[in-house]
Amino acid sequence: MKSLQALVDYMQSYLAVETIADYPQALNGLQLENSGSVRRIAAAVDASEAVIREAVAAGADLLLVHHGMFWNPGVLTGARYRKVRVAMEGDLAIYSAHLPLDFHPVVGNNAILAKLLGLRKVKPFLFRKGQAMGLRGEISCSLHELALRLETALAGAAHLCPGGSSRPRHVGIVTGGAGSEVEAVSAEGVDTFVTGEGPHWSYPLAEELGLNVFYGGHYATETFGVKALAQHLSKRFRLPWEFIDHPTGL
Repeated sequence: MKSLQALVDYMQSYLAVETIADYPQALNGLQLENSGSVRRIAAAVDASEAVIREAVAAGADLLLVHHGMFWNPGVLTGARYRKVRVAMEGDLAIYSAHLPLDFHPVVGNNAILAKLLGLRKVKPFLFRKGQAMGLRGEISCSLHELALRLETALAGAAHLCPGGSSRPRHVGIVTGGAGSEVEAVSAEGVDTFVTGEGPHWSYPLAEELGLNVFYGGHYATETFGVKALAQHLSKRFRLPWEFIDHPTGL
């Protein structure tokens, strides 16, 4: 048994939560407290009703998520009420980290995917509001080989817009929903862009820009961080953990 506050304090510091600007509805940090102790950690991408029910059924005291409880704000009725009630009745605390978990150099979604793809000379990429939204690096392989590496990392196929070279050299990564950034990505000299999802118009625009784009799925590209964070906490605090997989297919 560990103190919930001890885990929260550690994550706030480790993820540099207070220093990273995020969307207003992200509300990074502890979103729902429990009675104060943690025996088992669960990790998931979304704090959905189905995930919360599974976390409680698994005996978790703390649920780590990438997308928190307040992405769709509103009154506590219907599904919003049900999931809060289930969590509170199950004494389940919920901690959310959105952009802090995308950006982290060790347990971040971008960093882990860059490592899995074998990027070299990795550096920050695509700055917004003074912070890098992703990472870029160099690679030496065919577009087909890169597709296979990405498929292995995601445990599923990515949708490819083959708008650029069949021998990529400069790869940019922004996990999640960054497909609308294709023009800015191309302007930074990247020839291949890996993201989760994008609007329809991003595909023909990428073709016109001579840019390869891999759309790996918003959910699939954001499973890495919560898993890595839970594993890190498990080792540091000697607590068991599990990943609750509830894919959206998007």
